[in-house]
Amino acid sequence: MGHTTVCVVGGGPAGMVLGLLLSRAGIEVTVLEKHDDFLRDFRGDTVHPPTLDLLDDLGLGPAFAALPQSRIEQVMVPFRGGAARVADLTLLSGRNNFIAMVPQWDFLDLLADAAAKEPTFSLRMRTEATGLVRERGLVTGVTYKTKDGETGRIAADLTVACDGRASVLRAAAGLTPKSYPTPMDVWWFRLPRADGDPRGIVGLISKARAAILIDRGDYWQCATLIRKGSDAAARRTPIGDMVRNLVEVAPWLADRVDSVASWDDVKVLDVKLDRLRRWHIDGLLCLGDAAHAMSPVGGVGINLAVQDAVAAASLLATPLLRGTLSTRDLAAIRRRRLLPTVVVQTMQRVLHARALKPALEGRIEIAGASRPPLPLRLVSRVRWLRPIPARVIGRGVRTERTPDFARR
Repeated sequence: MGHTTVCVVGGGPAGMVLGLLLSRAGIEVTVLEKHDDFLRDFRGDTVHPPTLDLLDDLGLGPAFAALPQSRIEQVMVPFRGGAARVADLTLLSGRNNFIAMVPQWDFLDLLADAAAKEPTFSLRMRTEATGLVRERGLVTGVTYKTKDGETGRIAADLTVACDGRASVLRAAAGLTPKSYPTPMDVWWFRLPRADGDPRGIVGLISKARAAILIDRGDYWQCATLIRKGSDAAARRTPIGDMVRNLVEVAPWLADRVDSVASWDDVKVLDVKLDRLRRWHIDGLLCLGDAAHAMSPVGGVGINLAVQDAVAAASLLATPLLRGTLSTRDLAAIRRRRLLPTVVVQTMQRVLHARALKPALEGRIEIAGASRPPLPLRLVSRVRWLRPIPARVIGRGVRTERTPDFARR
């Protein structure tokens, strides 16, 4: 049985950022990732300004800038005859006043390469955590199995569950999240992008569809919302109908109706919105989606997860180094990160109820309106209101400071 100071389960953004930061503090960290690599399609690819600032602080800004990427500076909602700007991210202060669209596997590879340079860091791919090891009520590590069938245990002073919304470790700990109803699931697929298309993030809401189109340079990454639980029945209809519904409110897509060849090209995401009342037990801490599953609305889940990791590294590095880690230290993470989590989830619940649910039921059609909704008109006309949507979407409610020990 091996031993590490911190065992991080899950090599997503929260897990890799936490592993890198703690290893730069000189703390022994082992990250377990069950897959062979980070290559998964339709993962969230948004890198928000606070994460860009973090990468600069870590000395990784130039390497990140060299990755293939596009920039999102405007968030738009179309209406009949035009499009209204929801948020102008260029109004944000600082050099990173945009959202970078980077394949998540490239982002995670960058973090892994940087962490590999730290002598106290270890990344074990093809290794899946299967449960918790306990001694006298204290979590003292995890059990695991590898793709080759090997099983074993890793002892740890602290185990961190970053294994997502279906967290195995969270379930093993008996931590049950409070769930909120969501009116939709999401289809992910790609459409070709033409030079004359709009730029940035484009929202479409019609009587038949609500969708978000994300500008990825030569293609659109499309998220189409469907009524909760309707995926199986919808897949019995012709695949072309889905794109034709988008064409009704985005005529510039008309030449791409046949671009999605089959339903095999469409992935479904079971949308969840939930939050743990308690993010820890003795020896175990939950972060990111394991602590609070977010709706894809706003694309802010990754930013929240990364900020969770920065807060955890900042607050836990000293007690881990001193060997004085306590449950009070673990509880401090939730206290620090609860406000931004609640604010974002509350906004998502309002949008679910006031916009997405009616749209999916065919009761509203923003794109067919003759002019933008009143809130958008106010934002565009009142100067002091303009930075607010940019701040909420771009930076969120609370931005964590990069700990000094991790700066390069």
